[in-house]
Amino acid sequence: MGRTSSILVCGLLAALVVTGLLFSAEQAPPKNENENEPSAAATERTRKTVRMLDDVYKTAVVLITDKYVNDENDFPAGSAAIALFSEVEKKGWHGVRLLDVTGKPYDNKNVAKDEFEKKGVSQLQAGKDYYEQIIEKDGKPYLRAMTPVPVVMQKCVMCHPHYADAKKGVAIGAISYTLPIE
Repeated sequence: MGRTSSILVCGLLAALVVTGLLFSAEQAPPKNENENEPSAAATERTRKTVRMLDDVYKTAVVLITDKYVNDENDFPAGSAAIALFSEVEKKGWHGVRLLDVTGKPYDNKNVAKDEFEKKGVSQLQAGKDYYEQIIEKDGKPYLRAMTPVPVVMQKCVMCHPHYADAKKGVAIGAISYTLPIE
C-alpha cells in the first residue's frame, strides 16, 4: 500500500472513530447529578407517551360506544376499557385506572385510592385538563398523570343516567396513569 493510501485509510479510520464517539455521545441520555432524578428529555418523552395513550384509550372508548353499544344490554365501553387496562398492567407496560370524579361512581372500585389520585380528582373538578407528579418507586422515577373523561355523546348517559345533567366537556371521570420514566 502506498503512502497516500495509508494516509487515506488512517484518515478514514480516524473519521470513523470520531464519528462513532460523537454518535455515542449524542445517543447517551443526559446525566443528572442525582442518578435517580430523571432528565428533562426523559420526562418529556414519558409525557408524550401519556398523551398518546390517552388519545388511543379515549378514542377506543368513543368508537366502541358509537359502533357497538346500542342498548343497556350491550357490553359497556367503560367495562371494555377497564378490562384492557387490567391486561396492560398485567403485562407490565404501565399502570392505568379509570376513576369517577363526580362522587357518584358507577362502580366503587373506580374511586381515588391514594393522595395523588385524590389531588388529581380535585384538580380536574376545578377545571384543569391535566395533573401530574413525578414519584420514586423501587428506586426508579415514575410519572403519574391524570386526564379528564367528559361525557362526549348521548350514549354515555344510557349506562350512566346519573351523568345526564353533566355539561358536555365537563369531567365525570378520569384516567390515572403510572409510567416509568426511562
